[in-house]
Amino acid sequence: MTCAHPFRFAATMPAPIRPVAEWGAALRRFEDLGLWSVVAADHFTGGYTFEPMVALTAAAGATTTLRLQTGVLGNDYRHPVLVHRMASLLDVVSDGRVVLGLGAGWMTTDYEAAGIPLDPPGVRVSRFAEAVAVVKGLFGPGPFDFGGEYYEVHALDGLPKPVQQPHPPVFVGGGSPRVLRLAGREADIVGINASLRAGELGGDAVRDLSFARVAEKITWARDGAAAAGRDPDALELEINHWLAKVTPSAAAATDLLERMGTRFEADPAVLAASPSVLVGTVAQIVDTLGARREELGISYLQLDAGFPTPDLDAFAPVIEILAGT
Repeated sequence: MTCAHPFRFAATMPAPIRPVAEWGAALRRFEDLGLWSVVAADHFTGGYTFEPMVALTAAAGATTTLRLQTGVLGNDYRHPVLVHRMASLLDVVSDGRVVLGLGAGWMTTDYEAAGIPLDPPGVRVSRFAEAVAVVKGLFGPGPFDFGGEYYEVHALDGLPKPVQQPHPPVFVGGGSPRVLRLAGREADIVGINASLRAGELGGDAVRDLSFARVAEKITWARDGAAAAGRDPDALELEINHWLAKVTPSAAAATDLLERMGTRFEADPAVLAASPSVLVGTVAQIVDTLGARREELGISYLQLDAGFPTPDLDAFAPVIEILAGT
C-alpha cells in the first residue's frame, strides 16, 4: 500500500536528573537528532521513576520543537476530566506540542502496588471508551454533557482551550481487536501493540508482534475507522520497537537476531520480519522501514521502547535520511 504519512521518530523520556540542566540538555539532544517526540510512560512500578504530566511540563520549558507525548496515560489512574484539564493546559504552555496518548491500563504490578482494583479487560475497555469520549468532548468549543455507565459530566466547559484545534492529536495504542477498533474510531494516531491481557511483557508478547499478526491488528484499526465513517488511510500508524540496533554489518545483525531468537524461543527469521524489531546496518534499516510503510502503512516509530536500550546516536543517519519524508 502507499502511505501519505511522513516518517516520524520518537524516543522514551529519560528520567529527570539533578542538576536539571543536564536533563534538559539530554532532551535538546533529541531535538538535534531530529526526533519528533519524546514519550513519557505512566507506570508506578517496573523501574519507572516519574509522573508523566509533570515531567512533560518540565520538558516543555527545556525544549522548543520536540512534541510531548504521553505513552500512554492509564485510564484507571486518572479521571478523564483531569486528563483533559492537564493536557489542554500543557498544550497551551508548550505552544501546541502535546500528543495525548491514552490507554485502558494493563500492568498488573501497578494495580497491585497502588491498591487499584484490576477489573476484567472488558470492563476496563468499556470504561476507557467512555473516558475517550469525555476527554474529546471537553476539548470542544463550549459546555459539554455526558452520561455513561462509568462517567457523568454536566455542562462542563473544558478550559483552557488548546492551541491545537480541534484538539491535540489523540494517540490510542492496543493489541486486541476491541481496543484497536476503538482506536480506529477515535484516535488520530494508532499504536500497534502486543496483546497485554497477561498484564506483563514476555515471550508471548514478542511472538504476538510477527508481521502477520501486526498486519491483522492494523486491519482491526482500519475496520474501526471505516465503520465510523472515517478514512482508514487518514490513520497514522505507530509501533514501538522492543529490539532496535544499528549494526556494523549484516552478519552482526544476523548474529544478534539468532541470539534473541534463542532467548525468546522465536524463529530469528520471524523476529527479523517483525515490525517491532529493527536490526541491521543503516542502509538495511532505511530499506526495511520504507518497505514496512509501503506494505503496512507504519510511519511513526518509537525507537527505544524495549530491551536492550539502543544507542540513539547510532540511529542519527537513519533519522536524517527518513524524518519528514
